[in-house]
Amino acid sequence: MNAKKLQYFRKLLLEKRKEVHERIEHLREVAMESPAATGNNSSYSFHMADQGTDAMEREKAFLFLSREEKFFQQIERSLTAIELGEYGICRVCGKEIDEERLKAVPTTRICVPCKQAESRRK
Repeated sequence: MNAKKLQYFRKLLLEKRKEVHERIEHLREVAMESPAATGNNSSYSFHMADQGTDAMEREKAFLFLSREEKFFQQIERSLTAIELGEYGICRVCGKEIDEERLKAVPTTRICVPCKQAESRRK
């Protein structure tokens, strides 16, 4: 892959990394939020259903946080691959990954034919 294309993907990955980092920070805040932290210090106790909803929302935030952190690591791995000159090379067959695939999934490490073959085996 030529230097201009690598620069394009590097910029794309850096933008995605920034977006994901912002989502991670927000999700961490939501996941750590407690009813007392939201400013709801009324003398009325929470209804059990409200407590259940709060717990469910925090649990969802933790799940989304986990997913976003995994994606963040994939972005970091892709940026490292660019620096090492290994970006855009299929980890299965060693051939160059199609540019359209990289535009659709810039963190991919596998070309379309190898991904299709992998899916058929499952």
